[in-house]
Amino acid sequence: MTEQEQGTSLDGGGGTDDGYSPRRWAALAVTLSVVLMDMVDSTVLNVALPSLQKDLEASSAQLEWSIAGYTLAFAAAMITGGRLGDRFGRRRIFLIGLSSFVITSVLAGLATGPEMLIVARVLQGAAAALMVPQVLAMIQVEFPKFEHPKAMAMYGMTFALGGLGGPLLGGVLLETDLFGLDWRPIFFVNVPIGIVGLVGAVILTRESRAEQATSADLRGTCIATAGLLALLYPLIEGRPLNWPLWTVALMLACPILLWLFVRYEKSLVVQGISPLIDPALFRQRGAIGGLLVAIVFFCGTAYTLVLTVHLQAGAGYSPLRTALSMIPFTVGVGIGSGFAPKLMPMGRKLVIFGSLVMALGMSVVALTIDRYDTAIEPWQLIPGMLVSGIGLAMVAGTLLTIVLAKVPPAQGGAASSLINTSIQVGVAAGVALVGTVYFGQLENGHTPTDSAVTGMVVVVGLYILAALLALVLPSGSVDIAEEQNNDGPVDAALPQGAPVTART
Repeated sequence: MTEQEQGTSLDGGGGTDDGYSPRRWAALAVTLSVVLMDMVDSTVLNVALPSLQKDLEASSAQLEWSIAGYTLAFAAAMITGGRLGDRFGRRRIFLIGLSSFVITSVLAGLATGPEMLIVARVLQGAAAALMVPQVLAMIQVEFPKFEHPKAMAMYGMTFALGGLGGPLLGGVLLETDLFGLDWRPIFFVNVPIGIVGLVGAVILTRESRAEQATSADLRGTCIATAGLLALLYPLIEGRPLNWPLWTVALMLACPILLWLFVRYEKSLVVQGISPLIDPALFRQRGAIGGLLVAIVFFCGTAYTLVLTVHLQAGAGYSPLRTALSMIPFTVGVGIGSGFAPKLMPMGRKLVIFGSLVMALGMSVVALTIDRYDTAIEPWQLIPGMLVSGIGLAMVAGTLLTIVLAKVPPAQGGAASSLINTSIQVGVAAGVALVGTVYFGQLENGHTPTDSAVTGMVVVVGLYILAALLALVLPSGSVDIAEEQNNDGPVDAALPQGAPVTART
């Protein structure tokens, strides 16, 4: 089946007799390097937080916004970014997003205060939302079906490398203190990489667009974003302001705004207009349950905020030593990824078990911090981090499978995008919730160790809650073959970061 038969048009750039570009693998390498840059940028900031706080005199709430702002902007604009690519050309939107990402990286590196950094990070996240969705779409149309598994394996490996490389790169750059610029090179490094990516994309990639592209639904995006901000803003700002009444009122407005969003999307369907999110998805038990579990489960990835700040500010670690302490988690994800796919037919049982494994691993980390206090050594964190990584590998792919297993083919792409958006929302909400508890403990006079343990207890509670919520998922085994026969872009929901598979 050619791209034209799939409802996609290709413009220029040459091609083989079968319509596919002979330079598609080189083009993929270029676009994946950009995805890697985005992944690194979404994780690199964690190890730099103490340096940022000292240099910019940032408050704890501003540190949380510098992380959550990027993730929230990416989550809110990602589906719209994909729609814009379908309508105006994926190559064009990719280049616009990449150019914007380079510019906003410079702005972040030049930040003279926390406010400027937060604005730059939000704009960075929005730029990433323009460029990242185009890569998956390009794979779908530029590669024949038999090459998709290999291309998608490379795509998945990019996330693994980004999750591992982000903290390590940040640690190295902070350790070497290039040109005496302290934390700023973690953003400036994007400039040469981005320029090379721009040149490569211009030369190697072809334009493609959907012949029947849907509207971007900017109004729906704004309503959904307002609903999310109504929850996250008071969570982050409420504690420093001593929880005034308006913060409570704003949080109560969150479900109302989200209800209005669903109503608006339904009205678009009635009018024959393509909505941002098809309301029919919410009638699927697997979809709604999986999205709910994904949000709560990935809230727990905020453990990285607690651990990186505690190891540096509390235990006196260098940024590089902190980053190296996180590697066992990545190893655990690798181990879990080796056997978890074979267990996926267990369905919700695997999600429940994996969530409890995560809770166990984080409990071990919390007990380790409590026992060794500020004298903690990296090797003492290995057991808990390793177990936690295995738990993440059990849950991430299984959730995706459950959500997509019963979704009609026509809704596969929307469901894939929605679960990825839910993951990003969970990460941002976790930073707000766990960060509020952790920094609140510190600012109330508790010791660094007690504050870190309290923050980790909240993380453990989130994973236990995810296991309980998983009970709403459909029971019984999951038909993997059925899910794989779904014609929607299943791989669009590959989780990002944490530190390997979900943005943190």
